[in-house]
Amino acid sequence: MPKTRFTFTSHDIELVGDLYVPDTASKGIVVTTGPLTSVKEQAAGVYARAMAERGYTALAFDHRTFGESGGVPRQLENPYAKAEDVSAAVTALLARPELAGQKVYGVGVCAGGGYMAHAVAHDPRFTGFAGVAGVYSDRDKTRAWMGESYDAAKTRAQTAQARFDATGQAETIPAVAEDLGDVAMPLKEAYDYYGTPRGKVPNYVNAFAVQSRLYTLDFDVQTLAADIRVPTLIVHSRNALAPALAEAFFARLTCDKQQLWLESQGQIDFYDDPRLINAATDAIDAFFGTKRV
Repeated sequence: MPKTRFTFTSHDIELVGDLYVPDTASKGIVVTTGPLTSVKEQAAGVYARAMAERGYTALAFDHRTFGESGGVPRQLENPYAKAEDVSAAVTALLARPELAGQKVYGVGVCAGGGYMAHAVAHDPRFTGFAGVAGVYSDRDKTRAWMGESYDAAKTRAQTAQARFDATGQAETIPAVAEDLGDVAMPLKEAYDYYGTPRGKVPNYVNAFAVQSRLYTLDFDVQTLAADIRVPTLIVHSRNALAPALAEAFFARLTCDKQQLWLESQGQIDFYDDPRLINAATDAIDAFFGTKRV
């Protein structure tokens, strides 16, 4: 599937994406967003390409502060900013004459499921939404699960933000590490993907800006459910991250909705296992197709 470089701006910062164009008449526009710290050549690009193979014009892009896109501090994970970037991508795509007037769909993978939910809840231009192995965070549950470490993490993030404001230097920690130490994603399967040739790409940087936790710790996807008005498909697995949160989010949705539970080894195989990718994108295509007007 051929791809072309697609650039646009979000808050006056240039973002860089890969645009996949189908061989046949486009069924609509799909914008994808992916997991924590990821770049367009990883899961977001995999799903963009798969949706293009199914007839959609699909975009995967590097969010602000990641990959080829601009913005500082580098590796800042801000769910709200990422949702704004998604809407900026929609604006840029619809401005192209050949895409003007097409339906717009959002596909989010892992943390991107929550980011895309935020974008869809606040941007009326979306026609449909699909979350794949999404992390649908609950602020209160996050605090309960973290216990005493929550306050420590918040304080560290505040200190990192103050240092950045004063000096322009950002404190970063690895996104993943083999010893699962002081990292953003203390999961072996995350290291097995991002920390090895399996998922590592030249555009990826194994780092996470500590001040990101000012935004990520309190990000609440559950409260967005009532604001989503477009048809929504939730694709998940009992072995993926936080299936209970996926169930809770689905239950809170008041829109036209469906869910599909697949069998996976864990979370990360949703990023690169053709069996899961094909099953998910076939279901997304079918779901969007039945809702298309």
